Amino acid sequence: MKKIVVISGGGHAKVVISILRKLKEYQIIGYTDIEDKGKIFDVSYLGDDEEFLKENENIKYAAIGIGQIKQYKLRKKIIENYLINGFDFPVIISPDAIVNEQVEVGKGTVVMDGVVINTGTKIGEFCIINTKSSIDHECYIGDYIHIAPGTTLSGTVEIHDNTLIGVGSTIMQGKTIGKNCIVGAASVITKSFDDNLLICGNPAKVIKIIDQ
Repeated sequence: MKKIVVISGGGHAKVVISILRKLKEYQIIGYTDIEDKGKIFDVSYLGDDEEFLKENENIKYAAIGIGQIKQYKLRKKIIENYLINGFDFPVIISPDAIVNEQVEVGKGTVVMDGVVINTGTKIGEFCIINTKSSIDHECYIGDYIHIAPGTTLSGTVEIHDNTLIGVGSTIMQGKTIGKNCIVGAASVITKSFDDNLLICGNPAKVIKIIDQ
């Protein structure tokens, strides 16, 4: 089995650990975090990232257990630190997800329980495709994107880098969301939006320009 470390010890990490265990391909050595949160299930604390990286010798696989935070930059910085230190982030797809064989998924992306992704869709690196979200045919999902639980993307939707799509949102067919955006929970996207926007509502509208 491949030895793997989980980065973070919060609630999202627990879900990632559960998926890794179902895959039965990885031996989870432990988790890192800024503080010891006690054992997650029976997974031990390995110290903060710097402590772990300084002492590590034989673990070369990592899974990102950090969920969405207000800005993607901290999550990205942590990942890049592990990449510089030679770690590989495998694609992690729950065996309880339905992912068409014609779907492309980039490294470090986690596809969680109950997700459905249809043919021709391309998903970038280090994304979170969260529980019971649905992505229809030929969508484009960039890098460092979080598709939150219960979200629905119709066919040929495009979402560009570093964007968060909030819980239970719906994006209509062929619409585009620019990079560095936040779409509020339960929003309904009926038109395309540019970069750096906070978007909310049904139908959704621009609330403000955000500094990402």
